[in-house]
Amino acid sequence: MKNIILIGMPGSGKSTIGVVLAKKMGYQFIDSDIVIQQKYAKTLEQLIDEHSDAGFIQIENDVNKEIKVEHTVIATGGSVVYGREAMEHFKKTGVVVYLKVPEEELKKRLGSLKERGVVSNGKATIAEIFEDRKALYEQYADITVTCANEMLRYSVEDVYAKINAYFAENYVTKE
Repeated sequence: MKNIILIGMPGSGKSTIGVVLAKKMGYQFIDSDIVIQQKYAKTLEQLIDEHSDAGFIQIENDVNKEIKVEHTVIATGGSVVYGREAMEHFKKTGVVVYLKVPEEELKKRLGSLKERGVVSNGKATIAEIFEDRKALYEQYADITVTCANEMLRYSVEDVYAKINAYFAENYVTKE
């Protein structure tokens, strides 16, 4: 089975859903933001402050395109979709799942964008960042799951069901 790559806005539940989904599927789990922080021994906020948004996007792209795993759920950073090479790598090695959360729900879930280490690309609000990324999330997604429900169990079940349906449709030999 291929990897499962979770994309979406900060606060969409990629890491939280990813851990539970990996356990349910018998997969390993990686959070690419943690991989970046471990490699550079700095927080995302520090990396963005030191390298600017554009510099961080390059770091994120470089680290993600080098992730070589199998049977793994990968929770990515929200800005991973700005890295073309990383996303092409993920499309080849896995199924990309966009965790779509309504803007109002994101506002409730997110605190300070700066403290979370969010790449803003000059955008000041969650709405502006969402609008800037939305088309990229949709472009790269093999599967889109709306995660408006605050109950983690339901979100995981929705993602799991859509992944199973996708695999059945795309990877089962048709007679």
